[in-house]
Amino acid sequence: MKVLILGQGGREHALAWKFSRSTRISGLYVAPGNAGTDEIAHNLPHADPNNPKDVLEICRKHNIDMVFVGGEGPLSAGVSDMLESESIPSVGPKRLSARLESSKSFAKAFMQKHGIPTASAESFNDFHAFEQYIGSRAGQKTVVKKSGLAAGKGVLESADKTELLSFGKRVLKNDTLVVEEFLSGYEVSIFAVTDGTTYRLLPPCADYKKAGEGSSGPNTGGMGSVCPVPWLEQPLLDQIEREIVAPTFEAIQAEGLGFKGFLYFGLMITENGPRVLEYNVRLGDPEAQVLLPMIKSDFGSLCDAIVHRQLSDFPLVFSEKAALAVVVASQGYPGKYRKHLAVNELPEFQDNSTLLFHASTSRTNGVVHTEAGRCFTVVSVGKELLDARNGAYAAAGKVQFPGAWYRKDIGGKIFGN
Repeated sequence: MKVLILGQGGREHALAWKFSRSTRISGLYVAPGNAGTDEIAHNLPHADPNNPKDVLEICRKHNIDMVFVGGEGPLSAGVSDMLESESIPSVGPKRLSARLESSKSFAKAFMQKHGIPTASAESFNDFHAFEQYIGSRAGQKTVVKKSGLAAGKGVLESADKTELLSFGKRVLKNDTLVVEEFLSGYEVSIFAVTDGTTYRLLPPCADYKKAGEGSSGPNTGGMGSVCPVPWLEQPLLDQIEREIVAPTFEAIQAEGLGFKGFLYFGLMITENGPRVLEYNVRLGDPEAQVLLPMIKSDFGSLCDAIVHRQLSDFPLVFSEKAALAVVVASQGYPGKYRKHLAVNELPEFQDNSTLLFHASTSRTNGVVHTEAGRCFTVVSVGKELLDARNGAYAAAGKVQFPGAWYRKDIGGKIFGN
């Protein structure tokens, strides 16, 4: 089976690593890929994963049997629609279903219509109406979100009226604005895999989204993650499946939004129970980097079961170990940062207990360079979370380039203010 992975980040490197260990793979391609994927797959660096016609041309040229769509961009661009029309199996939803992620206003209306527990919210396209609403909430902490895709950074939490109005005005120039009540608690990431008929839950993850330690500072695309989540006990997991996961898949079927792939539930665990913050219609980043090592089953066979609607019979087995990821970022991220920095040193590992995934790196004359704000994800797998934490931080310190930094508190319990 020849597989094409679309994307260039740490998630796609982790996917390439996982596929490369499958007994089903006869060819592995990544478009456009990075310096890490180039070591284990065939990079197609000039390809545009957001261009359906470009992806189709690649599939024909390389006789691709299956496409795994890594990120949200190609999904919202309709890549899966094009592939289905040409009878090329893909892991990822069509554009209509991808609106659960690409439009927060659509997702919020979907949750409200079907009684999925979530924060109360209003959507705005007019600044004057938004200004009046914020004025009525004087002094209250409020969450404002860009409705469209924003790489995890189109969100502001604030009680400052001036700050909220400034953010809202920028968003309303070209997008809908979603305004939500602020929820207190801690966040977890729940993933399910579906073949369009059946779903199966995967081990829960926690993603550390804030730039600063103690979950302070601005939002990022994610500075680390753990899998599973030791403080998320089984009764709560059962409640999440009963009140959120199962009703969501029932609503997806009722709305004709079924798809084959992965669905992410970003949840806030409040004192009144779990609430949905957002849906993602693909694997998260950096959650994929800790989730994939926990899947013991052959990943190529799993994806084959997904596209052929055979998930109910697939022997999905998980590791009993724990994984922890630390993201090494460029100085200044998530604000302004420098690109194309030469990487002085990268650690090498003898086994799969510690892994290094690249995110948007390049290689010139044998030298690896950074090409994004989040540059690498170091993952360690241990018998328990503490073992994984020790391994990940020992390795993270060995990733060296000018201005490299990472949070020092990944693995601690996440609580909101």
